[in-house]
This record gives sequence, structure tokens and C-alpha cells, in this order.
Amino acid sequence: MNSNEKASISNKRKKPVPKKGHNPTTALILSILLAGLGQIYNKRYLKGIVFIVLEIAFIVCFGNFINLGLWGIRTLGTIPGVDHSIYLLVYGILSIILLVFAVAFYIYNVLDAKKQATLISQGHEAPNLGDAFKASYDKSFPYFLTGPGLILLIFTVVFPLLFAITLSFTNYDLYHSPPRKLVEWVGFTNFKNLVTVPLWKNTFISVFSWTIIWTLVATTLQIVVGLFLAVLVNDKRVKFKKIIRTILILPWAVPGFVSILIFSAMFNDQFGTINRDLIVPLFGGNGIPWMTDPFYTKILLIMIQTWLAYPFLFALFTGILQSVSNEWYEAADVDGATRWQKFRHITLPHILFATAPMLIVQYTTNFNNFNVIYLLNGGGPAIKGQNAGGTDILISWVYKLTFDTNNYSMAAAISLIIGIIVSVFAIFQFRKTSSFKEEGNI
Repeated sequence: MNSNEKASISNKRKKPVPKKGHNPTTALILSILLAGLGQIYNKRYLKGIVFIVLEIAFIVCFGNFINLGLWGIRTLGTIPGVDHSIYLLVYGILSIILLVFAVAFYIYNVLDAKKQATLISQGHEAPNLGDAFKASYDKSFPYFLTGPGLILLIFTVVFPLLFAITLSFTNYDLYHSPPRKLVEWVGFTNFKNLVTVPLWKNTFISVFSWTIIWTLVATTLQIVVGLFLAVLVNDKRVKFKKIIRTILILPWAVPGFVSILIFSAMFNDQFGTINRDLIVPLFGGNGIPWMTDPFYTKILLIMIQTWLAYPFLFALFTGILQSVSNEWYEAADVDGATRWQKFRHITLPHILFATAPMLIVQYTTNFNNFNVIYLLNGGGPAIKGQNAGGTDILISWVYKLTFDTNNYSMAAAISLIIGIIVSVFAIFQFRKTSSFKEEGNI
């Protein structure tokens, strides 16, 4: 090794020499005063200029809009017939979202300037333009790919969600409809009315109770039927499995809304074929009031939902059963296990472990299953002393409040309650599910 190589190695091993006069605090203050000044102080001129242009462009383009939006979301307008409260509410939410983006950008600008100034003060050289581009590309490439999707998600999911949440704290209804009338902030009045005003209280308790019963009974029944048929068809003694499986998944092949409308006609009290051709000839009388008695309508809804949903679960369980090793059953036979014991200790745990997330989705889906409730009987029949039908669940009640009575604020309040219930239930169940853990035994 010659002397030049030794000198080169020696230089590489030297620690960076601290650079006096370059103060990270100065870079921090400059970046706070104007985005990009701290980067220029660190001699990263292109990045600093880009930041300055972005800040000025943001102020010029959105300054007045944000000012109007913040005033609008605070007051919801002051002059009836001129100020549109809902538009102002929308402007306010958009302004807050834009401010969140701006604050995130400013925080990044400040932290970047301070970090780079600290490195320079410790003796590190500021990267040249090529190195800076390469480092930025390596670090920010994933964000460039996910950024458009994130922005789209914010304006298509987060924005409507924020709008519904804020709407639940207003008095927006048929009698406070802009622009003729102004909408006002009323705090938790809508939620208070749900548990104190007799009409709202009775309706909410009735609808919420039926929603829980509907979710638990209908979902559990469709799971049990699907599992029973899957285990039955999977038995070695059953022949013509392909034909049987094809027949059992036929309800899945027909669009759900078509099946619901057909059932609605078949179970009609007056001309339905069930009453006219089966019930009345066999038992006499006027038949069963499927559509006019809430008790029978609820039973009918549960039966229809089971019919519509079991084929999917049947197909799901059938696929899972194919993965259960025959060696487990052979070992159980050697130990003298009964069929029930093999099902309980081998088949069922294996199925639940593999399908638990999907089964949870079935419960949360049925909690908001609007189609079957609305298409069968419109949530009816009507109940005295309530502003919801006898078979309305929370989501169908929200629909009626929105489109029939124009009580938008109360509909938003109930929607918020629905969202909280579903979110808490889903998060709790997912955290307790073995299939979402890193390790687990069947």
C-alpha cells in the first residue's frame, strides 16, 4: 500500500470537523418566518426556492377561501336569504383540510431545515444537487405513489365523514333549510333528544333493539345454515357432490334485489301465492299477515336474509374444509372420538380460525343491511307513536329521515352512532381474533 492510499484511508477515518457560525436555531427561525428560508441558509437553494414558491402560491390561491371557510364554519352565516349555511359548512371543512396539509408541510419544512443545519454545524457537507435528488427520490418514492390515492381518500371518504359529523351538531331540517333559513349550531341537542323526547326515545329504543336482534339472529342463522350444509355435503358418504353444491349456491347466482322483490310478491297478504295457494287452502282463514304484522314481517326478513346469504358462506366453508387434513380425523378415530367430538375439536376450530374476519364482516354488514329491509316492505308496517316502521333498522330509519322528512341533522346524529357502534365492534373483535395475531394455535 503506497503513501497516497494510506493518506486517503486516513482522511476517510477522520471525523467531520464542526463548522462554526452555522447555527441550527437560525435555520429554525428562518424556516418559521417563511418556508424555504432555512433551506437557503443551509445552501440548499433549489429546495428553498421551491418551498417559498409553494407557500406563496398557497397563500395567493387559498388565502381568501380559507378565511371565508373559517368564518363560515364558525357562524354558519349571518344574513338569511344571502348566506347559505350548508355551503359555508362545506367551505369550512375544506378549509380545515387545506390547513392540515399546510401545517404538515410547514412542520416538515422546519424539521428539515433544523436537521440539515445540525448536520452542517457538525462538519457534514451539504449534498450537491445530484445527491439531493437521489436521496429525495429514494426516500419519497413510496409517497409519490401513495400520495394521489391518499388525497383521493381524504376528499371522498374523510370529507363526507367530517360533513356528516358536523351536521349532527346542527339543526338542519325542513324548518331550518337554507338559503331561506339559516342553520345553527345546537351542540348535543340532537343526541339528547334521542334519549329524552318521547317520540324520538321510543323510536330509537325500538329501532335499535330490532337492529341488534336482526344482526345477531339473521347473521348467526345464515352462518349455521351455511356451515351445516358445507359439513353435510363434505361427508364422504354423500355422492354427486358437484351437483348438490351447484344447486345449493343457486340463490347466490340470482341478484339479491330480484329475489327480494319476488319474495315480497309471494308473501303479499292479499294476492301472495304463499297465503293464497298454501296457507289458506290448508289452514283456512285469511292467511298470515306477513306484511302488516311486525312480528311476522321480522320472521320473514330473517328467513329471506338466510336464503340470500347462506350460499356465500357455504362456498367459503366448503373451501376451508378441503384444507383439513384427513390425518387429524384418523388420529381422532384411533382415540375413539365421536363425530361430534371431531367436529367440535377439529373441524369447527379450523373453520373459525380461517374465516373469523369474514364472519365478523357478515355481522357488521347485516347491521347496515339496507337492501333487504327497504325492498321487502319499506321498513313497514307503520307503528303508532313512532316515526319509523316496525321493521326499520337504524340505517333504513336514517334513509327515511333524510329523504322523507328532511331531518338531516337527526339523520346525521344517528349515522354517527351507527359508525361508532360498528367501529368499536369491529376493532374489538379483530383484536381478539386469532387469525390477526402473529402466532396462534388451532
